[in-house]
Amino acid sequence: MAVENPGCIASLIPVLKVVSQSQVMVIERLGKFHRLAESGVNMLIPFLDRPRTFTYRFIEEHPDGQVRVTTRTSAYIDLREQVLDFPRQSVITSDNVVMEINAILYYRVIDPVKAIYQVANFADAIEKLTQTTLRNVVGEMTLDQTLSSRDQINARLLATLDVATNTWGVDVTRVELQDIIPPADIRQTMELQMTAERRKRAQLLDAEANKTSAILTSEGEAEARIREARSRKEAAVLAAQGEAEAVRALAGGQAEARRLSAEAEAAALDSIAKVVGKDAAIQYAIGLKYLQSLEKMADGQASKTFIPYEAAGALGAVGALREMFNDQEKQS
Repeated sequence: MAVENPGCIASLIPVLKVVSQSQVMVIERLGKFHRLAESGVNMLIPFLDRPRTFTYRFIEEHPDGQVRVTTRTSAYIDLREQVLDFPRQSVITSDNVVMEINAILYYRVIDPVKAIYQVANFADAIEKLTQTTLRNVVGEMTLDQTLSSRDQINARLLATLDVATNTWGVDVTRVELQDIIPPADIRQTMELQMTAERRKRAQLLDAEANKTSAILTSEGEAEARIREARSRKEAAVLAAQGEAEAVRALAGGQAEARRLSAEAEAAALDSIAKVVGKDAAIQYAIGLKYLQSLEKMADGQASKTFIPYEAAGALGAVGALREMFNDQEKQS
């Protein structure tokens, strides 16, 4: 049996498409969504099934040093997390400072059907949304807040983009600000301010060090004075104790000497009383005391010395006692 149109039959032979891991392909049949071709071997019917292309945007740095934005279309949709780098854009802060900011975005396609049919050009849409959101966020901040609040800006961008891109079947995982470049005059002012701040910190540290040194020095001097006063106190106490012991020893010695002298004097009087009698011995002792008193009186600076009248009797008694001793010696 002859085939009238073999070319028509050949055109209906299925076409095999191999889809890699972590990729899918949106298949349309007669211009309408038919199914998702997942990883593995998939059969497409010619003239009926056709893969729908997806647009990607890349920023590439060429060997000449120039950075260019490259747009690519592919029938394979990558489900892995991808990076979307935007060129620098000018934004204005709330204090009217114009600066350039470069943002980078990490996203992942979670619903390829929505990514194809809910937005005409996904790359342009997410780029413009990021730029406008960034202008709104930075426009509410001052220059200092913008430079010191990167995490806050990233969080607000992520929250806004995540809500908008969910309807596109895309999950924005992270948003990062790569560069924040103020104008040249602002950078110069900031450098001068930073230099002044560092000098201020250095002066404060120097003053704090001098203060600490002065405090330690005064504390050391106070401690030295306290220790010196304690040493002097201890020395005075020891000296007073030594003087007291010396006085006690001297008093004891004097008392002992007076006791021995009194005992010797008593023994002498007893000896005299045995020889001449008790009354004569008493007269002798009184006369001897008078003589000692006269010796002290005559030891002064006066040119004349007055002797009491009562001393004559005492001196006579001593003289009589002397004659009695002489007679006693002769008889013996």
